[in-house]
Amino acid sequence: MLDVSYAEKQIPVMSEASIPDFRLDSTLEELPLYDCPVQATDLGSKISQMLEADPLLPGVILTDRSLFAGMISRWRFLEYISRPFGRELFLKRPVRALYGFAKTKTFIFPSNTLIVDAARKSLLRSKELLYEPIVVQLPDLTYRLLDAHELLVAQSNIHELATKLLRQQTQSQLIQTEKLASLGQMVAGVAHEIRNPVTCITGNLGFLSNYSEDVMELLSAYEELVGESQIIDELKEKIEFDFLQEDWVEILKSMKVSADRLTELVTSLHTFSHMDGTQLKEANIHECIDSTLLILKNRLKYGIKVVKKYGELPFVKCYSGQLSQVFMNIISNAIDALEEIKETGFVAAISIETEVIESSDFDSANPKVMQNYVSGDRENSQERSLSSQNGNYKGDRNGELSHERASHSQSPAWVAIRIADNGRGIPPEIQRRIFETFFTTKPAGKGTGLGLAITHQIVTEKHKGKLNLHSTPGTGTEFEILLPLI
Repeated sequence: MLDVSYAEKQIPVMSEASIPDFRLDSTLEELPLYDCPVQATDLGSKISQMLEADPLLPGVILTDRSLFAGMISRWRFLEYISRPFGRELFLKRPVRALYGFAKTKTFIFPSNTLIVDAARKSLLRSKELLYEPIVVQLPDLTYRLLDAHELLVAQSNIHELATKLLRQQTQSQLIQTEKLASLGQMVAGVAHEIRNPVTCITGNLGFLSNYSEDVMELLSAYEELVGESQIIDELKEKIEFDFLQEDWVEILKSMKVSADRLTELVTSLHTFSHMDGTQLKEANIHECIDSTLLILKNRLKYGIKVVKKYGELPFVKCYSGQLSQVFMNIISNAIDALEEIKETGFVAAISIETEVIESSDFDSANPKVMQNYVSGDRENSQERSLSSQNGNYKGDRNGELSHERASHSQSPAWVAIRIADNGRGIPPEIQRRIFETFFTTKPAGKGTGLGLAITHQIVTEKHKGKLNLHSTPGTGTEFEILLPLI
């Protein structure tokens, strides 16, 4: 005899035609869950009726006085009633009697558990329990049953989705990299073409200044010889000769300053777009930073103060073009963060600090000192970066991140470049993902999610360095770049 009331409230089983659109963060509540409660005082025959009504029902949930008491799976129920005298022992007696024999370890997951996490933990069960249904706890403290097979099918679909997304992202990254490489070549070519006429203008401005002085001197001599002349006086008044004498010099000075600035900008563009070869070359880090600031000057001139605290740095063997890209990405992000703050009286500032650090300053990790640094107590800490010797990704509850090299460096010293802003800071949940490829909090069309990922790759892989993030919400953000002195 069918339990009609039960059959009417069943949720359709997931089939290939009705697979939901899963996401990487899909949870158990998105899967077909079975509402199949049985009171401990009900007869075992009720379970038999429920299983007969729905051949795909994975089991039943046992309740005692409306409280969750356990779960009995389909195959375990059928196993016990198929034993000699099983039907007489269990179908005509309360369910609690059967549960005493069929009781097994029950896996209970909250409904907001990620499908991939639940599937992974489910597969860690022993062979005897591998295909036992999973109990899902809903927010209202009610319980539903999930078939292990449906969970694994969903996990397989999510895995396929992840593979597809990864393939698409890899392809997009290759395309973006190709675009950036082409753009770099184009900028280098344009900078080279601009440099020639700019050099001509700059060189000739000196001659033009000398010629103007000679012309003025000649006019003064003519004026002394001719003496007073009404015609000349009227002409001088018409052309505002006195103002012309003063303004001529100022115009030439202004043109000289502009030409020099244009020369610097062209040099900066050439440095930034420099196509690095396969070998590391010595470069002046301060020149790379200054070139980047010059390119970004148009964005920095609107109320953002730049404070430079340059230490004595030796030349560093590096890929200067790639490092310029690192500085560009970090400083641009700092500018974006500061532009979001519209508070009256707020003074936006970016500080850039450089120095040489001995390896003992952070390679000899003292746990207590390191914890002081993680907590933001720099004065009591000799650690300049959150470092470890195991080369793993580090994260902690205070929101400090560090991406380490896999091997411990034997270099005696490091060059440290710290770029900090006094913006709102980065929330801890975002800090954990900030170096992930294609992860961005910027609106569509403004951010690609590649800047910091490429920055991290350039620093850690190309230069065997370290890239540390120190950020406190409400205070500001600092990126620390550590480059080994080879």
